[in-house]
Amino acid sequence: MIRCIVVDDEPLALDILTDYIEKVPFLQLVNATTSAFEALAQVQKGEADLVFLDVQMPELTGIQFLKIINGKCGVILTTAYPQYALESYELDVVDYLLKPIAFDRFYKAVQKVQAQALQPAAAPAVPAPVPVPNSHDFIFVKTEHKIQKIYLDDILYIEGLKDYISIFTAAERVITLQNMKKMEEVLPSHRFIRVHKSYIVSLDKIDSIERSRIQICDKIIPIGDTYRDYFFKLIEGRNI
Repeated sequence: MIRCIVVDDEPLALDILTDYIEKVPFLQLVNATTSAFEALAQVQKGEADLVFLDVQMPELTGIQFLKIINGKCGVILTTAYPQYALESYELDVVDYLLKPIAFDRFYKAVQKVQAQALQPAAAPAVPAPVPVPNSHDFIFVKTEHKIQKIYLDDILYIEGLKDYISIFTAAERVITLQNMKKMEEVLPSHRFIRVHKSYIVSLDKIDSIERSRIQICDKIIPIGDTYRDYFFKLIEGRNI
């Protein structure tokens, strides 16, 4: 069982998450509280495996809470404000749920925690097999004013900047609060590869490779030293 604490200053949000937790057989509700300090004390005593944490709390913000517990348990952030997503991922949370939270989205998040709990402690994490994609595969990304669908076939490359990433297609540039590590996890590894700390490229969109540079359309992308060997081994496997 995964022991859960819910922390939110809105009673309705507490009720919704409590109800969701009670519907999932592998979750156990330890406490639902409006006090961040009460929850913090329980986490520090080792009484929780997972905290559902509201970002905007009057006593202690969710980000401050995360920094204090420093990885003592899993955390799923809950909020109505998408601008906190980038900072939360940098603090290595399990997931980030935007209110109002649908049960299917909640269940997907807690399945991540269950998968981590089922992994043998001494064994390294093994990524799940990536399904073979088809031309209809897509992702959803949060932009400033909406959630946008992007088909994988349309992506040329992705550029990571300090506070956001840009997804480039032939038609447009889509900006989203996300980090490169998360994008690597989401995108199928046999179609997309990280070639630099700031770039992920679509393999089938590469026009040419010259020394340590990749050309996609009119964009020249550098190949970083850290990624060079793996990239060229992958390319050699496709040479004729």
